[in-house]
Amino acid sequence: MNYRRLQQRFMLHLDPVLLAGLCGFMLLSLTMLYSASDGNWARVLGQFSNFVVGFAALWIVANMPLHWLMRIAVPMYVVGVLLLIAVALFGEISHGARRWLNLGVATVQPSELMKVAVPLMMAWYFEKNEATLKFKNYFIATVLFLVPVGLIMRQPDLGTSILIGASGFYVLFLAGLSWRIIIGAGLAALVSAPFLWNALHDYQRHRILMLFDPSQDALGKGYHTIQGMIAVGSGGILGKGYLNGTQTHLDFLPERTTDFIFAVWSEEFGFIGNLLLLGLYVFVIGRGFIITANASTYFTRLMAGSITLTFFTYTFVNMGMVSGILPVVGVPLPLVSYGGTAILTLMLGFGVLMSIHTHQRLVKT
Repeated sequence: MNYRRLQQRFMLHLDPVLLAGLCGFMLLSLTMLYSASDGNWARVLGQFSNFVVGFAALWIVANMPLHWLMRIAVPMYVVGVLLLIAVALFGEISHGARRWLNLGVATVQPSELMKVAVPLMMAWYFEKNEATLKFKNYFIATVLFLVPVGLIMRQPDLGTSILIGASGFYVLFLAGLSWRIIIGAGLAALVSAPFLWNALHDYQRHRILMLFDPSQDALGKGYHTIQGMIAVGSGGILGKGYLNGTQTHLDFLPERTTDFIFAVWSEEFGFIGNLLLLGLYVFVIGRGFIITANASTYFTRLMAGSITLTFFTYTFVNMGMVSGILPVVGVPLPLVSYGGTAILTLMLGFGVLMSIHTHQRLVKT
């Protein structure tokens, strides 16, 4: 009896539907990493450890009352911005980018924290000003996400800055930003495109150019795009079979355990496998939208909607760049690619979704 009560208490703030989808991704990730790493058990066990830490973080956040989430919004955002400034000043440089900060006990990538901190801060701000929303409030909220986006672009990290920019935009959109302002901002972005182009780093401009014709530098800047397209296309309808992907196991496919793991899946399981993978993503995203639709407060609706839409964007950008319809921007496939910080951040987001759903349910009952 005590065991049953303990089990019920442990599961009280976990949404079984969303949890099932996340467990499905864990099994899929471990399976694909074994193939993508040529049977490297250290890599697989490392990813399993990442998921254990991620699920622990999810459980902690899911058990936080909603007013606690509002309380940590400002401190979390401020700490995140300070860490980004510290990265700019003291961060470690790797592969030409300054994105990591050595804290002594661990090396962290503060930009990942901002994927949760930015929408949390913006949702808190709109909740505080819900009764008197004016244009200045939308302007201040825009500044709140442009500051970390600017700091992250300096590292440079175009992929993460796009995702954080998207999460901020989704909060603005869900908060009721006028369509006239959205269209006007879009037109202004088009007009300023030449200036934005000059602001990009050389490698970022090359990646965009390779999207249109990767063959002009097939062994250099266009190599990732070409090999990804070959792997995706060679899978056909049914795929070549698990562990039988030639692009993967003959070492043609770069970054196959991280950014290009979708190409490994496509080659081995083909079009049918891709439909199943998309189905799993739709399942999780759909559950997120249901939680968003049932959210009872302004804060929870903005937060849940932003987390769900950002997860969709995360997925779309990775699949798009691997398939050759988007530039290569260094975005991993969420919940599948190897990476501890990315999985921890995603699990924190899903923990927020579960907190929103289960605490609201308890209030209603």
